[in-house]
Amino acid sequence: MVDSATVVETASNAAHGYVFSRLANSTVEDIDVTVTFEDEVLDVEVSIFAPEADADLEHIAQDAARVAGEAVDDLFDAE
Repeated sequence: MVDSATVVETASNAAHGYVFSRLANSTVEDIDVTVTFEDEVLDVEVSIFAPEADADLEHIAQDAARVAGEAVDDLFDAE
């Protein structure tokens, strides 16, 4: 059984990795990734503050949350 801390870390790392694969570090002034895993329910919220970025930040945040969920699915599938 995968422990909650591993789930949260995996999701957070995946979300951060996705955001920074789409945006240059220098354009991101702030990123907040909140991950909870309680009662086997994963919740991932991503917010990005990058006023100089020429990108759809809301779309990137939504995709980052999706990627985080997929990473956790892969973690459980590998178990």
